[in-house]
Amino acid sequence: MNEQEMQAYLENLNEQIRQIAASFPEEEEKQILRAYSYAYKHHEGQLRKSGEPYIMHPVAVAVNIEQMGLDAESIMAGLLHDTIEDTAASYSEVAKEFGEVVAMLVDGVTKLTQMEHTSYSTKEEQQVEDLRKMFIAMAKDIRVVMIKLADRLHNMRTIQFQREQKQKDISVETMEIYAPLAHRLGIQKVKLELEDRSLKILDPVGYQEISDYLEEQNHGFADFLDETKNRIVEKLEQVGIHCQVKARLKSVYSIYRKLYGQNLRFSEMYDICATRVIVKSLADCYNVLGLIHDLYKPVPGRFKDYISTPKPNGYQSLHTVVIGTEGIPFEVQIRTEEMDHQAEYGIAAHWKYKNGLRGGHKEETFAWVRQLIESQQDSDATDFIKNVKTDLFADEVYVFTPRGDVINLPKGATPIDFAYAIHSAVGNRMTGAKVNGRIVPIDCELHSGEIVDVITSKNSTGPKRDWMQIVKTNGARTKIKQWFKKERREENIEQGKTVLERELRANLVYDHFQHPEMQELICSRMNVPNLEELYAGIGYGGVALSRVIAKVKDEVARVKAAEAKEAKLAAALASKPRKSVGDTGVIVEGLDNCMVKFAKCCTPVPGDPIIGFITRGYGVSVHRQDCANAKTSARNPDEDGRWIRTEWAEGEKHQYSTGIKLTANNRVGLLSDLMTQLSNMKINVNELNARQHDDGHCDLYLTVTVNDKEHLEFVLNRLMRVSGVSEVKRIVAGG
Repeated sequence: MNEQEMQAYLENLNEQIRQIAASFPEEEEKQILRAYSYAYKHHEGQLRKSGEPYIMHPVAVAVNIEQMGLDAESIMAGLLHDTIEDTAASYSEVAKEFGEVVAMLVDGVTKLTQMEHTSYSTKEEQQVEDLRKMFIAMAKDIRVVMIKLADRLHNMRTIQFQREQKQKDISVETMEIYAPLAHRLGIQKVKLELEDRSLKILDPVGYQEISDYLEEQNHGFADFLDETKNRIVEKLEQVGIHCQVKARLKSVYSIYRKLYGQNLRFSEMYDICATRVIVKSLADCYNVLGLIHDLYKPVPGRFKDYISTPKPNGYQSLHTVVIGTEGIPFEVQIRTEEMDHQAEYGIAAHWKYKNGLRGGHKEETFAWVRQLIESQQDSDATDFIKNVKTDLFADEVYVFTPRGDVINLPKGATPIDFAYAIHSAVGNRMTGAKVNGRIVPIDCELHSGEIVDVITSKNSTGPKRDWMQIVKTNGARTKIKQWFKKERREENIEQGKTVLERELRANLVYDHFQHPEMQELICSRMNVPNLEELYAGIGYGGVALSRVIAKVKDEVARVKAAEAKEAKLAAALASKPRKSVGDTGVIVEGLDNCMVKFAKCCTPVPGDPIIGFITRGYGVSVHRQDCANAKTSARNPDEDGRWIRTEWAEGEKHQYSTGIKLTANNRVGLLSDLMTQLSNMKINVNELNARQHDDGHCDLYLTVTVNDKEHLEFVLNRLMRVSGVSEVKRIVAGG
């Protein structure tokens, strides 16, 4: 863009925000405009991969949020959602400027940075941490995920600027997590677009084939839909029912799923068209259903009443499939205006039409989020990711208790799932089940409309371990694990130890695992305090046996590699003694061309008495002889043979990093004066950290590069001359 085009582009963004802000009360309008100015300032100079100013992304997210019907706080958070992560803005600053609620929303939406914890060794474990944080944020305020969906929607609309593999990775994540989340929240418009855009990346051939077919048949479909719409309107007006009729084609992805999932041809698909009838009252819905069935012949078994039994996301409507005038089946959806708003905006309808979530609505909305959070407590990464996807994607079945209460379960659920859905105590005491009055196996699959009666006994010995392989809901699986964890600890320890030892022997690593150091390390990697807890976790299913074995094998391989390198070093020591100077300026007696590194605990420089330590696989680590860590290690008899003589080579010119601690009055200009002094001495500063004290003093920690000990003393003396500096000393471990 040239300067004139850029100016016009930015003015267009300004106008979009002004239009959004103008729809809110005056005070909120000012806040939205302030948030835009804040985001504009902090993103200034940043560009998207498309080459456009970065600010266009927050504006697009805000537009999506406004179209969802969310409130001013959500729009402000959408404008600011990348400031904490990608700019100099901080959480506290955003909270001070725009309030704690907006800051919390921004923090919840902020993309999660890569974790450095050693236990997150796989991509799935990292994804678990990301999802867990997002669900916790959602439990605090459901708007977090709605803003996240608005963010993902714009990223999918501009995905063509990413590299090919990145496009596929983002699309898979969108299809597996974000589209199901949109569905679970009832935001169908967002769900359908996310699915279609993901499909276009993941299967461009299939997507194009369906798009071409719809375009070719567009005229015929349009005529059919118009005729159907007019006929329904005419019929309803005759009986005095005022309605709105909408006719549409199904989304590309919904056609794709049916086409390839059921291995059909286009000529075999008859329900590509759908008609929606929107009426004023609940009574009209059922009246219209009768009139539609009078007008068209219904297809048996294809009627669904989501009004009396709403979907978990709050969706309500009557669905029926009928045969059109040309013998073509099509679906008719019948709902009230309020139900239509709920179907279009999902949970956002509570903000758009009811001023947010209140009371019971809030509890219902958060229930499944809390279940997901609870379910991850005793699940490893693989199980949790699978269970999240199952819970989000699951097709539902609706079954009844003997008292007529509706229980919603995923497709394929069993009487065990039903029992634990009622209460964990019912599941724990379950001994059998009846479906429609007949005794059935506890692993039979339940179907919508069935009446399920759980048989319980006070004398029950509790759930069986194999139930965890039978149940389909993660909630039931988690409750079974919790029961075994609490009630069968000794049995869990014994069983866990037995199966672990069997697998260790099968993988030829049993002897290696008997070393206490190995056991302690594996417990640490699995986040359990001791070996007994590890056995218990394996026994009740909270710790995945496969992960333990993988960790042990990895550690054994690492130890063997380190031992091989150590043996090589020992062999070199036993050979002809000679002195060698590497590119570090250090002579290591008895070794030729070995790797040399300087210990960070004492950062020796020429002039310091030094000593070397042969590490496991990382060459020789050089310490100062007065280093506290070196003295402690030298007293360990197991490491006595690993210390080796080293000395500085004469005439070698190298530069060395060392640490300095400086204490001074915390005054304006202190850092500038210090940097000027170091610059005048041509000293390179590699790292700088500061810590402020309540008494007005501060400590500065610098890592600088010097030639030798004499050069370091010169630097220390010069820094003492800076105004306000009370102490300058070299950092030494233990000193």
